[in-house]
Amino acid sequence: MHKQFKIATFVAALAGATSAFAAGEATNVIFFLGDGMGPTTITASRIYKYGEAGALTMESLRRTARIKTYSADAQTTDSAPSMAAYMTGVKMNNEVISMSADTKAYNGTTPYISGADSTCPSSGNGSAVPTLLELSKAAGKSVGAVTTTRITHATPAATYAHICHRDGENDIAAQVVPGNAKFNSKLGTGVDVLLGGGSKFFLPSTTTGGKRTDGVDLTAQLKTAGYTYVSTGTAFKSIDPASTNKLVGLFNLDHLNYELDRVKNNIDEPSLADMTEKAIRILNKNSKGYFLMVEGGRIDHALHGTNAKRALEDTIAFDEAIKRALSLVDLKNTLIVVTADHDHTMTINGYSHKGNPILGKVSDITQTTVQGKPVLAKAADNLPYTALVFGNGGGPRKATRDDLTSVDTAADDYLQEVGVVLGTPGAETHGGGDVMLFSSGAGNAAFKGTMVNTRVFNLVKSALGL
Repeated sequence: MHKQFKIATFVAALAGATSAFAAGEATNVIFFLGDGMGPTTITASRIYKYGEAGALTMESLRRTARIKTYSADAQTTDSAPSMAAYMTGVKMNNEVISMSADTKAYNGTTPYISGADSTCPSSGNGSAVPTLLELSKAAGKSVGAVTTTRITHATPAATYAHICHRDGENDIAAQVVPGNAKFNSKLGTGVDVLLGGGSKFFLPSTTTGGKRTDGVDLTAQLKTAGYTYVSTGTAFKSIDPASTNKLVGLFNLDHLNYELDRVKNNIDEPSLADMTEKAIRILNKNSKGYFLMVEGGRIDHALHGTNAKRALEDTIAFDEAIKRALSLVDLKNTLIVVTADHDHTMTINGYSHKGNPILGKVSDITQTTVQGKPVLAKAADNLPYTALVFGNGGGPRKATRDDLTSVDTAADDYLQEVGVVLGTPGAETHGGGDVMLFSSGAGNAAFKGTMVNTRVFNLVKSALGL
């Protein structure tokens, strides 16, 4: 008993020492969130870009952990409660954004209609819980959120807004605008940098593409509140961080374009890496530090559509943003955290030869090559199959599989095969598996092992000394 007591005392002391060492160590935090970026997506992206033996920048970070992502009411979470768990330390129901655990997402059986203006379906339905962004702002730090989705989408919204259902994006937009009646007062002077898409929820329905039913032009209110506002990549490039303190960039009525399309079609939107750099340069002027969230949001959308190529391209773009950030910060005072909100149902199939294209068809390693080319593996129907497939997804149910022998499965618009057909395009579901977390920098010592996502909130909060 004496020996066990000594060991327990040592472990407790070590845990206390680790906590004390981390507390307040970080002046700045950059929280990178790859939406839907499960372990298979990371592996497939690595192979796609660098080969089996290569490494993504995120994989070079010092510590790794596994994160449990279930929500308060679901085995498989959606983005709203999972990101909110990282930001608030509270488990909440699916569809709920940064509210207390008792908050219901629906008013009876009727869900929100996208763009709804009401904050919550009914009075007394839960209460707001503070986010890391709000806590950082209260401590005098600068704060920002950068995303490739609408800035009112679930993940970025969870950093600064509180709402009973994620689809109330008109109301989410109003919460970020100083001077608006629905402005979230916990934001103090407001989010300092906000970059992404979704201008339709900031513009009145009387304007082209606008969705606001209250007739308010929130972009005008932002300008009145002292923000520099830009809507194109060209205008964004001209912004001088040294002379800009508050910046909002809305570069699309909806989500930003997929990285593959942005580059291929020379679309006038900034890259995630460029947005990340400019945000850091603006926020870093605050001697008290900053909290910045950066989301690779369209990874998730491509996976829902079973379009692996666009998912991998957006993951690489997300990784480039991490690389850019690392080139700009001092890890002695900055904590870098990279993780995901949930998994998807994509997996890697078969026993292909090393070097076989990850977007290609599976080769049969048990057979010799024919004229220098690997022999395709065949399923029970004697037809080839791809290395990447999904457990479920949209599209029509077919009596027989397509013959992929002559199909270019690496084409931009190729959609991977699915196991369970859900019928509706884009209907592939999230996966319930654990996700990865990578970290480096100030206060990263405790980011290891297997932990629940709410624990990450406590570790970041401690590292910042909030």
